[in-house]
Amino acid sequence: MNTAEQTGEQFAERLFGAALGAVDVLAIHLGDRLGWYQALAEHGPADALELTARAGGNLRYAREWLEQQAATGVLSVDADGRFALPAGPAEVLTDRGSLNYLAPLARMLAGAAVQLPALVEAYRHGGGVGWSEYGADMRESQSDMNRPWFEHRLAAGLAGVPDIHAVLSAPNARAADIGPGGGWSSIALARAYPDLLIDGYDIDEPSVAMARANAADFGDRVHFHHADAATALPADSFDVLFAFECLHDMPHPVEVLTAMRTALRPGGAVVIMDEAVDGEFTAPAGEVDRLMYGFSLLVCLPDGMAHPGSAATGTVMRASTLTEYAERAGFSAVDILPIEDFGFWRFYRLTV
Repeated sequence: MNTAEQTGEQFAERLFGAALGAVDVLAIHLGDRLGWYQALAEHGPADALELTARAGGNLRYAREWLEQQAATGVLSVDADGRFALPAGPAEVLTDRGSLNYLAPLARMLAGAAVQLPALVEAYRHGGGVGWSEYGADMRESQSDMNRPWFEHRLAAGLAGVPDIHAVLSAPNARAADIGPGGGWSSIALARAYPDLLIDGYDIDEPSVAMARANAADFGDRVHFHHADAATALPADSFDVLFAFECLHDMPHPVEVLTAMRTALRPGGAVVIMDEAVDGEFTAPAGEVDRLMYGFSLLVCLPDGMAHPGSAATGTVMRASTLTEYAERAGFSAVDILPIEDFGFWRFYRLTV
């Protein structure tokens, strides 16, 4: 229903439903961070005493949390009064390898909520809230939420684009991963292409440390740099350059794309993975655009606005905006790659 057609009572019902969802998200964050879901998934039903014995925590809080989780339909209650985590919620909340793993989404929103006082100030006076200020919950949740898609779908997706697959498979091929965060995109590339050498560039030092730890088994094949890609990329050095879900966050995307073009070897490719938002603004919008506007309001736009002279792109970077940035950076065309059913994301090829 269009907002203009809603009565006050109807909108109140919508807001009440949203409040119930917000409570669920924050309660899920508590259970995730305390390890209570994991304890239920691994060891079966429990009452509050058994749960805290397994995973720690305060007995009184555990009892309230268990009852709330059952009341809202996440947990079930056995005949003996113990609480169980059914298979469906267990997959979503504890299986880090599943494409349905969404516990990090609750962690990400909780991490954003912590910054609401700073966000109010930024919205009122300008400026922003930098990525580093959101802390480990934000950094780790983004890495954890993207990881299954890189591990399970990236290799197949790239294999479906024959010319890019051929370049990545060539002897002595080199790839650059711009803004790799926790490094799972680079790791997926290294697993799919055993002869490929990969350099990751990220401006967030804790993310670089996390990526190095995650990729330790790959030795010198995967190397992460704490550096700004706009100034650190060596010219004419890479056969493929990737930017996975990060271009919209960059305060100076044109400068980064220019550096990527300069770093590209002849016959190579530049690939951008970003949010699969609609081509144009619509209201009301679909669920993907609504979610991305939420990330933009709370995280991505404030992060971009924290830097002087920012492009202030925000999460909802439509194809027309990317095309504008690419043309200003010296690319001649932007095409959507035939990589489908890849979570919330879309892949683009930038042609010189």
